Amino acid sequence: MPDSTQVDQVADTLRKLAVVFTDFEQRLEATPLIRKLQRGRFELTDYHSFLINLRQQVKDGALWMSRAASNIGEDHLELRSTLMRHAVTEHRDYRLLETDFVAAGGELDVIRRAPKNIGSEALSAWMFHEASRPDPFGLLGAMWIIEGLGSIKARPWGEKVKARLNLPDEAVRFLLYHGDNDVEHMEEFQEMLRMVLPDSAVAERIVTTARVTARLYSLQIEEISA
Repeated sequence: MPDSTQVDQVADTLRKLAVVFTDFEQRLEATPLIRKLQRGRFELTDYHSFLINLRQQVKDGALWMSRAASNIGEDHLELRSTLMRHAVTEHRDYRLLETDFVAAGGELDVIRRAPKNIGSEALSAWMFHEASRPDPFGLLGAMWIIEGLGSIKARPWGEKVKARLNLPDEAVRFLLYHGDNDVEHMEEFQEMLRMVLPDSAVAERIVTTARVTARLYSLQIEEISA
């Protein structure tokens, strides 16, 4: 059973992360691409750009999780195992995104050859840098942002895209899938927090990493032409 100190610090960390996520949502809603989606002006070219620019971040996800797991010490083997399971679960997600792109009229060669935008470059570099640290527990904050976004926004966005562009389910499966499955991942998040808390320095690093990840993820979306 967790002691009161652990319970209090987990709750405090979750409150701080919630504040970070609220600011993240506001930044995303202010980006040109998401404004177009919310205002019913989203076009097929916007959807193609969204998938193209999201692909590398999705592909990198399993890679930085694997690297992070390899840098977790023997005192936290359960967390290492959890991250490895996440990496295995998600390592082919980018292929689903590619399939959506083709189902929406795009060419596979186009999405595979597209370079990262500035935000994607910065986000990727940041994630791999953090994953290379010894015991990179701060990356729990990154997971809170990225998987929290999936659990809250992916399905509504997918349904809006489908309705606006009159696309079949086969063209929005990535968004709908993550909208359903990231909810389960978020339920695991509190258990992962309990694996590394109480520790004031770790709690602070988790919140800081969430804040930086949120800003760079927002920049990734800001850089998509709309």
